[in-house]
Amino acid sequence: MTVPIPLGGPGEVLVAVRGGSEAYTAWSETSIDRDVRVVVIDSVSARGVIVERLPS
Repeated sequence: MTVPIPLGGPGEVLVAVRGGSEAYTAWSETSIDRDVRVVVIDSVSARGVIVERLPS
């Protein structure tokens, strides 16, 4: 997570893609702080994803 996700708003995550990483706009049902590991659960556009906190 590079930019925190606030309630009701987008943040930004880095996603591992083809041996590198790319930034995607991300939304979540809960707020998520910066530097928290997440898992992508859905894609809403070419550069937008829905994420959840990675279970510990």
